[in-house]
Amino acid sequence: MVPEPLTALLFGGPMTRSLPTSVALAAGFILLGVSSACKKPEAVQQPPSPPLQQSQPQKEIDAKAAADRLAAETARRQQEELEARQRAEQAKALELSQQQALRRSAAEALKDIHFDYDKSEIKAEDKGQLQKISEFMKAYPTANVEIQGHCDERGTNEYNLALGNLRASTTMRFLVALGTPERRFTLLSYGKEKPLCTEGNEACWSRNRRAHFELK
Repeated sequence: MVPEPLTALLFGGPMTRSLPTSVALAAGFILLGVSSACKKPEAVQQPPSPPLQQSQPQKEIDAKAAADRLAAETARRQQEELEARQRAEQAKALELSQQQALRRSAAEALKDIHFDYDKSEIKAEDKGQLQKISEFMKAYPTANVEIQGHCDERGTNEYNLALGNLRASTTMRFLVALGTPERRFTLLSYGKEKPLCTEGNEACWSRNRRAHFELK
């Protein structure tokens, strides 16, 4: 229902004489309506959503999957360690077998050769033995050999040390001529310090005048 002052204002009537007051009153109602119409409703604050909770079956599934992954990784590492140990053991066994074969072959091939009294020349009957040593050196290219020169008890220590060295050197040169590099040999003279026997006769002395071969 429109108030009487406003009706009088709009349609004419007894209230015409109070025009200024009526206009002000009408304007107030209009502004009040506009203000009410333009006012935005306040936003309603919504409570935060609670975090999603996994269902108990999903938790169990995830835990089992994690445990399975851990078990698989552990099994993989254990298998790798086992295989590594097996490879190491196989390599060690192979190396041991090769070393044993090398030493057996060396024991068969590295036989002493002998010299005449006060001589360092290779005797004809010993050249075949040196050929066997050469073949051994070719069969085992990583093997190195020490050639030891020995003498009988006659003569001074100094003389026999020099003679023993000459015998070892002559033997090495013969083997080098057969094809073994010189770097694979070392020379050592014992003179008369390490006799095989001590009887004062030619049978014993001839055994002591020798070149001995030692695998290194």
